[in-house]
Amino acid sequence: MSARTPLIAANWKMFKTIAEAEAFCVDFLPRVAGAGAETVICPSYLCLPRVVELCADAPTRVAAQNMHFAADGAFTGEVAPAMLVDLGVEAVVLGHSERRQMFGETDEALSRKLPAALDAGLLPILCVGETESERDADETDRVLRRQIDAGLSRLPVERLGEVVVAYEPIWAIGTGRTASPDQAEDACGFIRALIGGRADSAGEAVRILYGGSVKPGNAAELFARVEIDGGLVGGAGLEADSFAEIVDAADASGPAAD
Repeated sequence: MSARTPLIAANWKMFKTIAEAEAFCVDFLPRVAGAGAETVICPSYLCLPRVVELCADAPTRVAAQNMHFAADGAFTGEVAPAMLVDLGVEAVVLGHSERRQMFGETDEALSRKLPAALDAGLLPILCVGETESERDADETDRVLRRQIDAGLSRLPVERLGEVVVAYEPIWAIGTGRTASPDQAEDACGFIRALIGGRADSAGEAVRILYGGSVKPGNAAELFARVEIDGGLVGGAGLEADSFAEIVDAADASGPAAD
């Protein structure tokens, strides 16, 4: 069993008002107060201040869903790393497939965002993954290699292990389809090997999550795989009951269960 601490993140996307976010936290946080897995909530920008406040005395960390790489500037509608830190945010999701596909997020921009996040003291969660047509064409490894090589290109070797990578096959996001445990572990293992090729210690240290219709019913089987260090959870992370069950599954499979 890996010594890496499992990480389970709930990506709320464009869901929940401030009142709904507060109700979730009041219900969810006591359930995971003693969890061995690290938990992260990723609300909308508007909900960040209230969720940070509610998580202040809890082990759960709060992440933004995106940020700009610049410290400041004429970038209407964007948010700088220091602004997130000023709110008490501790992490940030970068390169989610919806950002890549719908909003033109590029590998070049992500290569700038990762070091900017680390330099600001934020934990970056870099998302990578292939489309259904790319998997059908047997191009998964090529796509993952391009995304990892580009995304990490500006990071010093000694900082590679500080990044969290989320493998999210695009064909399994919000579709109800899930990569099989073998498919998920193969992809996560390939990503670990790519990072390990840059620095052996980083390959062992980096946490690699699976994202793609993770639910209470499949979480335990996915998290039992040695190459999978947790999950980036979408729909099932919107309900306190289901997200707490997923955290329990990670606890059962993580270092604390050894």
